Amino acid sequence: MSSARILVVDDEADIRSLLKEILSEEGYEVDVAANASQARASRARQTPDLVLLDIWMPDVDGITLLREWSSSATDGCPVVMMSGHGTVETAVEATRLGAFDYVEKPLSLAKLLRTVERALEEGRRRRQSGKTVVPPLMVPVGKSKLMQQLRTELQRIAADPSAVLLIGEPGTGREAFARYLHEQSPRASQPFVTLVASSLRDADAEPQLFGREEGGTVVQKGLLEQAAGGTLFISELEDLPPGVQRLLLGTLESGRFTRLGSTEPVELTARIVSSAQPGIESRAGSEGGIRRDLLARLNTLIVRVPPLREYAEDVPELLRYYVERMVDAEGLPFRRFSVAAQNRLRNYPWPDNVRELRNLVHRLLIHGGPEEIRLEEIERELAVQAPQGEPLVKQDLLALPLREAREQFERAYLQQQLLLCNGKVGQLAKRVGMERTHLYRKLRSLGVDFRNISED
Repeated sequence: MSSARILVVDDEADIRSLLKEILSEEGYEVDVAANASQARASRARQTPDLVLLDIWMPDVDGITLLREWSSSATDGCPVVMMSGHGTVETAVEATRLGAFDYVEKPLSLAKLLRTVERALEEGRRRRQSGKTVVPPLMVPVGKSKLMQQLRTELQRIAADPSAVLLIGEPGTGREAFARYLHEQSPRASQPFVTLVASSLRDADAEPQLFGREEGGTVVQKGLLEQAAGGTLFISELEDLPPGVQRLLLGTLESGRFTRLGSTEPVELTARIVSSAQPGIESRAGSEGGIRRDLLARLNTLIVRVPPLREYAEDVPELLRYYVERMVDAEGLPFRRFSVAAQNRLRNYPWPDNVRELRNLVHRLLIHGGPEEIRLEEIERELAVQAPQGEPLVKQDLLALPLREAREQFERAYLQQQLLLCNGKVGQLAKRVGMERTHLYRKLRSLGVDFRNISED
């Protein structure tokens, strides 16, 4: 019989009593706690081998207690979360903080006992290795329909070895999604290697890609070999120089490569995942664009990564996530966003996407201030006006007074429509439903140079 010690933390007396009885019959030593205060005291008296922790408790919730333990405990004690009102997001947050597993109430006793056995085995392995295990990669944050569909799509194609092209605007987190795809695949235990396309030059690309041998000895492993059995992620595919494109195409067509200084071919076993900006297909084959034959090899599967403005309902959750991540990882002071601040940021267009949101949170935490981040502070941080030429959907009209916002909208709207009409005001009048004379006056008042728009 096992003598492992288990701490059960739950505010429901019936649950505590039931778990203590069942686990004791299995030979475990069981201690119980009704709240966070009792749980802390029990853990201070004697370190348990496993904690079963309820999420919803009256004084301090289980997620908060887990965060406290994960940042301070060094004993490698695994924690299994329990909840009768759980959501995918709660499970994700618990996993991110280092929870071993997550079980739902009403408890399936057979499943619970299997989970307990696995968790105790993991705890023994941690103690033998002398260090805690790094929590698995975070599931992409967001409960919007768009993010749920994206997660499902990545999970569905993860096992397929075909090349994947992630298309999205800069700052949308394409590399994070590539890593998630890797973690969901059978290759998860193998390397994930990143190649920033602009870092390669034609002159020295061959040893960097393929590696190098001297006298039959490998003196440099190339990126393709470093990623053997795993994933090679190529960031910004269109930045690959022409010579590098040619080398990569030859490798993909033959399924093998040869190290510089060697004659023995090496089989290509890495999966290629790339990122590119929208419109790459239309630019392919043009000067400065990607080769069409190479693109055809790399876009077997295409996944669209949406800009943040398309799933703005997830902004509050992303704000909370980055606050907690930076507090935990960098020791920055905790701050929370007021409801007004969250609503303002939900309606901000985020031209630089999630990267801009992360940077905003970082600045606010570094600058410090009251615990609550209020609307006034947000307004000071946001740019008053989008950069010149910024697309209409990315302009922050809410930062402006009504009259200026209306003028900016009208100017951007008519400029974009005029481009679609090839600079022809007659076509524009029909397209927007305005009388031509009135339209001329409107264009002049807004400073839209309709005479040169087609040339621009």
